[in-house]
Amino acid sequence: MNQKNEETRMEADSLGSLPIPSWAYWGAQTERARRNFTVSELRIPVPLLNAIAAIKRAAAAANLDLGLLEAETAGAIQQAGTEILEGKWAEHFPLDVFQTGSGTSWNMNVNEVMANRANELLGGSLGQKQPVHPNDHVNKGQSSNDVIPSAINISNRLELEKLLQALDTLERELKKKADEYKTVIKLGRTHLQDAVPMTLGQEFSGYMTQVQKNRERVHGILPRLEELPLGGTAVGTGINTHPQFAAKAIQHLAEETGVTFRGAENKFEGIAARDSQVELMGILNTLACGLMKIAGDLRILSSGPRAGLAEIELPALQPGSSIMPGKINPVIPEMVIQACAHVMGKTVSVTIAGQTGPLDLQIMQPLIAHETLSAIDLLSRTARSLAERCIGGIKANKENCLAWVAQSLALVTPLALKIGYDRAAKIAQRAFQEKKTVKQVAMEQGVIGPEEAEELFDPGGMLSP
Repeated sequence: MNQKNEETRMEADSLGSLPIPSWAYWGAQTERARRNFTVSELRIPVPLLNAIAAIKRAAAAANLDLGLLEAETAGAIQQAGTEILEGKWAEHFPLDVFQTGSGTSWNMNVNEVMANRANELLGGSLGQKQPVHPNDHVNKGQSSNDVIPSAINISNRLELEKLLQALDTLERELKKKADEYKTVIKLGRTHLQDAVPMTLGQEFSGYMTQVQKNRERVHGILPRLEELPLGGTAVGTGINTHPQFAAKAIQHLAEETGVTFRGAENKFEGIAARDSQVELMGILNTLACGLMKIAGDLRILSSGPRAGLAEIELPALQPGSSIMPGKINPVIPEMVIQACAHVMGKTVSVTIAGQTGPLDLQIMQPLIAHETLSAIDLLSRTARSLAERCIGGIKANKENCLAWVAQSLALVTPLALKIGYDRAAKIAQRAFQEKKTVKQVAMEQGVIGPEEAEELFDPGGMLSP
């Protein structure tokens, strides 16, 4: 198929006739949208396209069950949908993300492509709209207003499986480090200032639990994404559809995907609002904040290697400077930070979009679809990369960890229980001024004897209550 072929065919819709590339499987409504919406290079997300195709397949099956479509017609529609799910005909979905807010152009694009392909399978030709019509057959029992929100929920729900798998991988790698370094004593830091000792394993256990809780948050949203307003048609009333259509179509979707999709509790809410996507982005924003914090901490802990903390060593993945030979940068943590910042921007975008549902229809659905799906994909890749290219290769610098502990003024903390906060603070201040350890000063002042000092200032004794 040569897309550069300038030959055209004429097709008509309610606004009149217009030329369409002869090779194109789309029709007049798609062609008008292709000419109208030209502001970006962004196109329909593949998971959303697949979700719409799956809905069309399920709708054909439901309409066949109800006796509303002939078996030959339903079969051709389902075959066309299967081919889209297999990745065929990708070049026939040319529409910009920034388009009519209902996503009607995307819905009609799929209707037209599937109708033309179904007609081809049945021996017809492109553009004839017979025996399979894009509206009367492929879109039967549906409206863009219930198809697009259903497709957004379906695609979000299915794509989140990839994110959950990536977070599981990251959590496991962090747990390995928590276990591996559970006896490596290091200095804790609060406000970026010296604090009491802890272990490197304890520090990594904190990161592990951050990821675990974020994974649980993602799990929590799944049931709400499994609600589909399909069958509500234009505004939620279900006009022009069979009373049993929604239940049958959703049952087919559940069987095909293995996910417990079900009808929306309230189809009016399911069409007028995208609160589940706003909630989803809040969860993804929380995850992005957590990953950014972890990545930032890794940069600090690995700073140096000679003039920084250098308590851990990150994998050396590439040269870090075009002018300073031998310099190695924390490239994966820096990548993570940038990716997370990008997701945070998408959260703002969806938050604004979520408010824009005047009365009975949400009118920023294409943007919401793009932002949620791209955020899920980016965080999935980011979490996996952090796990596999960074966390797994981290090494502890035990010598540096102990050296910072030995110099810390925070070791005076247990002494405060014995002599009081104010006297302990004076000892710490003197130790700082004289560049001595608090242990040395406490012993010089006769506050504590050698044996008791060994026990009291043992960092290992400060790791638990």
